Amino acid sequence: MRVHHLSCGSFCPPLVGDMVCHVLLCESDDGLVLIDTGLGLADYADPRGRMGPTRHLLNLASTPADTAVLQLQARGFDAADVSHIVLTHLDFDHIGGLSDFAHATVHTTADEHAAAVTSPDMLDRKRYRPAQWAHGPAWQIHAGRGDQWRDGLTGHEVLPGITLVPMPGHSRGHAAVAVDAGERGLVVHAGDAVFDASSYADATPSGQRLDRVRALRAFEQVVGRDRAAIARNHVTLRRLNDSEGVTVVPAHDKRVFDDVVGLGVSTG
Repeated sequence: MRVHHLSCGSFCPPLVGDMVCHVLLCESDDGLVLIDTGLGLADYADPRGRMGPTRHLLNLASTPADTAVLQLQARGFDAADVSHIVLTHLDFDHIGGLSDFAHATVHTTADEHAAAVTSPDMLDRKRYRPAQWAHGPAWQIHAGRGDQWRDGLTGHEVLPGITLVPMPGHSRGHAAVAVDAGERGLVVHAGDAVFDASSYADATPSGQRLDRVRALRAFEQVVGRDRAAIARNHVTLRRLNDSEGVTVVPAHDKRVFDDVVGLGVSTG
């Protein structure tokens, strides 16, 4: 499976610095698969309705050209080529592009779907943006913890070589997504299970030192749901990242995104 790393949106929150929306584009036997979507065309057309007041805190720094659908077109693909989208969670900066691929099957955990769509509590109502799924996505919901996977973790193999790994903490039903890129190893999209990559690694995949970014860690605590679970996830991700042939990538740390793009890690 060929895996491409895309940044489908960027932000520059005060004191935090540049943040990307790290998306994986997978060329699989089942067609193109996106791991998260980043922002979509509708987000730029209606930022108030689609992103709400949080957009002011995040300080949007990208343009429609950064959307997954336009980046795919630039690579010679069509939106209809995307058959599946696997989500880490349903925050707007991870699902904004769903409506650009309205025909795709959208995979998420049952807990996350309940938190955002069917059974939100008071905190969730403030968090999620129903406009993001108003087009009626073709949901495929994965309930429970799944089957035994590796390193003491469980997961749902949603497609051959793509596993949805429940990792709640940032949100009630958050998950990481593991992609088997064959001889190029396993890419684990951690989503928002970690913000500052130095929380799980001492260096980038190319060996560049990762210094602690205190503002990014503070931001993670503010927007996270369960701080104890977040800390446990960091330990889990470090264990995975230290394993031979595994590369963990967070959704928003630009240092790791720039590094893997520069290296061509797990790309064809």
